[in-house]
Amino acid sequence: MTDSTPVAFLGLGTMGAAMAANLARAGFAVTAWNRTPGRAPGLGAIGVTSAATPADAAATAEIVVVCVSDTPDVEAILFGEDGAVEGAREGTLVIDCSTIAPSGSWDFAARLRQRGLTMIDAPVSGGSEGARNATLTIFVGGEAEDVERGRPVLEAMGRTITHVGPIGAGQAVKAVNQVILAGTYLGVAEGIVLAIKAGLDVEQVIGALGGGAAQSWVLANRAGRMLDNDYPLGFKLALHRKDLAIALDLAARVGASLPVSALAAQLETGLIAQGHGDDDMSALARAIRALSGLEA
Repeated sequence: MTDSTPVAFLGLGTMGAAMAANLARAGFAVTAWNRTPGRAPGLGAIGVTSAATPADAAATAEIVVVCVSDTPDVEAILFGEDGAVEGAREGTLVIDCSTIAPSGSWDFAARLRQRGLTMIDAPVSGGSEGARNATLTIFVGGEAEDVERGRPVLEAMGRTITHVGPIGAGQAVKAVNQVILAGTYLGVAEGIVLAIKAGLDVEQVIGALGGGAAQSWVLANRAGRMLDNDYPLGFKLALHRKDLAIALDLAARVGASLPVSALAAQLETGLIAQGHGDDDMSALARAIRALSGLEA
């Protein structure tokens, strides 16, 4: 079964291009815009139409999906010059799949409401692999009616869609997700380095740990990269650093102490300064390797 609902997709980065492609394959009539034209040339071959501005993309859409890097980018695409609100019709639903501060979602939803538009925040987890395979986990905040209206679009991009509360709740859950990832990546990196320094057969160690309580997605999918000291992109380290800033700010607001996340943020800041911001997040292992006297 397909759905020919017209959808505007704004933001064709590593994640967005794959998500837009999956919408087109599911039968949605997708019109896409990207700040850098020609970023995803293959989309035209599967029926995606290009637009010159966000306003143009939104003009014929019933649903507008946004997938960009940060809060200011979302604001500019929605409300800036030739922004989506300039073209969108009353009643249009905006689905923001970006990872931004919960306060940004509250603000944008209120401003859209004043123009007769509705919004749900729907940040995603699963990296570029999940985006390509339409297996993303999506945390959704918003009114139940709006979430159900957007569900067919979400289900074309992800496998696990959870309505976690009102607007902004999706972003708060994504912050929790990124905090847990920080600790997990650091833990796996430390374990791999310890195994190397102890002279163990590290591949055997990884296999053995996979059958016990230390098993995790990071161990299964990123430990080998840490062992090889090679970090092909799945999710940029610099973007995780941005996400940790959101999480640490939220923690300060609610009175939560996040010492492991604070350390991860510090290590990521150093790696970004060394030119590793575009590496996969598993490049956190570079910092642990360097501290342990290994090639980083």
